Amino acid sequence: MDFSKTWKTAYFQGRTLQRATGLGLFDANFYDVETDEAFWISGPKRNRSDTRYGPEEPTVEDDAADTYRAFLQGAPLPGREDG
Repeated sequence: MDFSKTWKTAYFQGRTLQRATGLGLFDANFYDVETDEAFWISGPKRNRSDTRYGPEEPTVEDDAADTYRAFLQGAPLPGREDG
């Protein structure tokens, strides 16, 4: 996943996802600009409490798994190396 400099647009698996602030979407913080499909994108937390509901493990996409594991070991997130 890549984000624009403003973090208002995400690019994931060929989709362009726009931040859904002020749109009144229930249970979503991004939407696909082509299909209007809603998504919840969560930033990871090193204590693994990054699920939306309940104590279960988060779902991590296969193409993000290596980056997620590195983050859990202390590496910065891509694009967030400077904070």
